[in-house]
Amino acid sequence: MTQDSPAVAGAAPVVSAFRLGWGGEELSCAQALPGRVRGPATTVVLLHGAGAGSKARLAPLQADFAARGCRSLALDFSGHGESSGALAESSLRRRFEQAAAVVGERVPAGDALVFVGFSMSGQTVADLVAHFGGRVAGIGLCAPAVYAREAWPLPFGDGDGRFTEVIRTPDRWRDSAALDVYRDFAGRAVLVVPGTDAVIPPAVTAAVGAALATRAHFTRLELPGADHALGAWLRDHAANRRRVVDAVLADRPGRA
Repeated sequence: MTQDSPAVAGAAPVVSAFRLGWGGEELSCAQALPGRVRGPATTVVLLHGAGAGSKARLAPLQADFAARGCRSLALDFSGHGESSGALAESSLRRRFEQAAAVVGERVPAGDALVFVGFSMSGQTVADLVAHFGGRVAGIGLCAPAVYAREAWPLPFGDGDGRFTEVIRTPDRWRDSAALDVYRDFAGRAVLVVPGTDAVIPPAVTAAVGAALATRAHFTRLELPGADHALGAWLRDHAANRRRVVDAVLADRPGRA
């Protein structure tokens, strides 16, 4: 992966908020630009998880990527943070479409892309890699989830619908299209694993790691003191945020 040169010392990232209309909803987004970019341009797109996830948790990580000379974007998926929409009406498909729309609106066509996804966005990152293909130079997966193909178009509902039924069926995740995408991905890939994860089964983490190890320049980065809510944990642990940024932007295998 070709890495941007670091931003000029003392040139602080410039952070701005914007809103993007999508499907009758308004998505709340944030952009962080390095004070000055030298060399090939890279845009890092940060994707929060489900539940209480939001771009606000990822603001320090977004600033860290910008401080390394990358453009960085983050959004609140519909039903989260400052975006409109009802979470029950969202779906994995809608999350992919919303993230793709933000990239299409804000990322220059010549930029390399790096996607960093938390929890549920482990699936969304795979969907974006499949969509953007060779533009994707790197990915970071933080306590990632992957989902059965059948679950992808289903609305999340209120916890008692078809989506919940599918994802709670043991081993249904094993037919996830995300695993196929990760087996084929040949860019930079980092799997960030918390010391304690009460949400993602160890078998899922192992399967994602094995898939990435097939072709990618792969690093498994373990954070023993962290739990599943890595976005919130990294917000409060600056040294470990830098480890994640260094790993994702590393230009050779195993450098973390």
